[in-house]
Amino acid sequence: MLPICVVNNHGQFNHLIHRALRDLDIDVALIPNTTSKDEVAAGYRGIILGGGPDIGRAGVCAEYLDLGIPVLGICLGLHIIARKFGGEIRPGKSGGYGSVEVCIREHDDVLRGYPDKLPVWASHADEVCRIPEGFTLLASSGICDVEAVACSEKRIYGLQWHPEVSHTVDGKRVYENFDKICME
Repeated sequence: MLPICVVNNHGQFNHLIHRALRDLDIDVALIPNTTSKDEVAAGYRGIILGGGPDIGRAGVCAEYLDLGIPVLGICLGLHIIARKFGGEIRPGKSGGYGSVEVCIREHDDVLRGYPDKLPVWASHADEVCRIPEGFTLLASSGICDVEAVACSEKRIYGLQWHPEVSHTVDGKRVYENFDKICME
């Protein structure tokens, strides 16, 4: 079975995403965001777009969204997804990293098994202010209207928060759910 790739967008937590999957016995590789889309298409069964400091440093990540492979975007990864499909990003009102309680509105495939309210660790330096057409709002919070989205038809999901950090309650469940999606 092919591995899942974590695309390194120069964020401080990309190695933690890689480690979280490895600790779950999910075959995973950490790749640069300049890897060709052909190499990604041939070598991986799922794509996790990691976080990073600036969408201008996202390499060729937007090209991966056309491959028909399941995608999970984390923080900047969510912003790449939103922008590619016509959504809008703006500077967040709350700024840097911190704890936030998200309200899960839709317990879709990637959020299956979570309670309706979930304490997470997130950065809101930038955030999605308009979700793309064809996407469903999965979660919001008191400081951010768009904490998670999905286009189940395309198997593309995005989270504003970081499941891989210890401050997020039961973050591994996101990665277990995404692994199941990648096996379908």
